[in-house]
Amino acid sequence: MSPSPDASLPTGRDKPWLAPLAGFSDLPFRLLCREYGAAVCATEMVSAKGLVYGNPGTHDLLATLPEDRPLVVQLFGAEADFLLRAVTLLCESGYNWFDLNMGCSVPKVLRQGAGAAMLGNPDNALRAAKAMLTAAGKSKVGFKLRLGLGTDQPPLSGLVDFVLRLEDMGAGWITLHPRTAKQGFGGTMNHTVLAKLAQRLSLPLLASGDLFSAEDGIRCLEHSGVAGVMYARGAMHNPAVFADHLALFRGCPPRNPDAGRLRALIVRHITLARRLSPGKAALLKMRTVIPRYVRALPGARTLCDRLCRCSDWRELDRALNFFWPAVEQQENAHERHTS
Repeated sequence: MSPSPDASLPTGRDKPWLAPLAGFSDLPFRLLCREYGAAVCATEMVSAKGLVYGNPGTHDLLATLPEDRPLVVQLFGAEADFLLRAVTLLCESGYNWFDLNMGCSVPKVLRQGAGAAMLGNPDNALRAAKAMLTAAGKSKVGFKLRLGLGTDQPPLSGLVDFVLRLEDMGAGWITLHPRTAKQGFGGTMNHTVLAKLAQRLSLPLLASGDLFSAEDGIRCLEHSGVAGVMYARGAMHNPAVFADHLALFRGCPPRNPDAGRLRALIVRHITLARRLSPGKAALLKMRTVIPRYVRALPGARTLCDRLCRCSDWRELDRALNFFWPAVEQQENAHERHTS
């Protein structure tokens, strides 16, 4: 990978980002999201230790192409030394942009003192941040946060102080998922905290969490005043959310999620997966991805059952070719009934 010429990452209300999604935001998925309008994409979460020790699985997470830019590599780990070494190795390989995950609430990550657990030890978290910025340079590293660890939301002053210290160190951006780690994905995101924090920062603040649709993203921008949004679960279910976001930003209604559009999206994802992730692993992944895309369509359960039995790409194609005519027929019948 050769160094990217980008001087800064594109941020703004019309520059939606793709979040780092463990098990999902691989190279084919990132390229698909870019084709629909994602301005920046992030890798899956990469272990700093795994990278330093040469774990082959870690290397696979970093697969990229020139058209996969700008790309942010998200790292996790709680030890400043490993984060410094990991970013140094990545910079030597031509990667330019990095993010430290201080928001993951998965127990196995928390047990390592990483992810959101870093918020419980701010001094160590700041040492880790300084290490990454030392290796990458100012403005080249962002930090993804939650509100804190426990069930109760900690005082906002503590979060503001922590983020301002990251800003003073040279952070490039901050992403906030406004829930605590204990909340996981329960409850609702706190637009008020986003708004108050955005007012205090001079660097871009991105919002993440509960952005299931482009309407959610635009609403978040309007209510919180953040610099931009990062789609996670919304993109997992519908990579076209980026095109919908851009349409709404321009004052146009997004394209209807009809069967034809969805079919084109799935075909394109399959094409990218077969080209860039050869082997059985790509097929197995598509067997789990497609059900997310078609979950609201009639006959989705039958398709999912059939996909589970597909052992090669031809069987997968046959399953989809059997599925689409019934969906389109029902869609046409509905249009005749409502017209």
